[in-house]
Amino acid sequence: MSELSTPSEGTVERWAWDYVTSTSLAHKLAPPPPPSLWSEFPTAIRLEGPGRPPELVPRETRKKAVRPGALKDPLKRAEVLHTFLHHELQAAELMAWALLAFPDTPTAFRRGLLGICRDEVRHLGLYQEHLVTLGHPFGSMPIKDWFWDRVPGASTTAADFVARMGIGFEGGNLDHGARFTEAFAAAGDERAAAIQAQICEEEVAPTAFALHWFRVFTGDVDFERWRTHLPTPISPSMTRGTPLNLEARRRAGYPTAFLEALAAWGTDRVEP
Repeated sequence: MSELSTPSEGTVERWAWDYVTSTSLAHKLAPPPPPSLWSEFPTAIRLEGPGRPPELVPRETRKKAVRPGALKDPLKRAEVLHTFLHHELQAAELMAWALLAFPDTPTAFRRGLLGICRDEVRHLGLYQEHLVTLGHPFGSMPIKDWFWDRVPGASTTAADFVARMGIGFEGGNLDHGARFTEAFAAAGDERAAAIQAQICEEEVAPTAFALHWFRVFTGDVDFERWRTHLPTPISPSMTRGTPLNLEARRRAGYPTAFLEALAAWGTDRVEP
């Protein structure tokens, strides 16, 4: 991206740019508050990827899923929490990415993206605090930019983005979050369980946001219509956990027919 495309200093767009492109771990975990000024004539900017601090080393090999029963081991709990923190980081970055990529969308949509980004950053702090107590702060384990590899490249419209990141992966977090809340509690880690329960509850709102705007952008929240916005290799079953967190998903606004179709689709799943 050329310097000419860089948003003006002191704008929300520049804040989003700086967050995505920063190579400072401290900035990723605790960016300054965004300014109140939005660019008067923003242009579409599609950043190709995030800045990565040197502490965040890419994972080259496939990671085996941690079974809930193994979470009595503090190291295994730290592995899961480290992965979840990195998921939240990518979500925060991708909300900022979308804010830059779709400047022609309604102001309410872009303000919503900014609000969700800030909530995701707050979640980073919750995970990081507990990872420190476990002796494995963020950056002590390798990472994989799973969401970056699958969401922005083929998201040519805002409808694509909310379909994949919001309805799809944020929705899946409702399922995984509920399952791991129980698993952390069963392992005797009350703090990890409380953090996971809080974050799971707070993921309802951004999922509802995605469902609302998908309806605005496309006219309806229909399973088959949503599925057309999922590029290969993303499939509906990659956007769910087992079991579905039906209570939270219904509060977010998923139609009953949508949930029935999602539950019936395939068996392959995204790594937790």
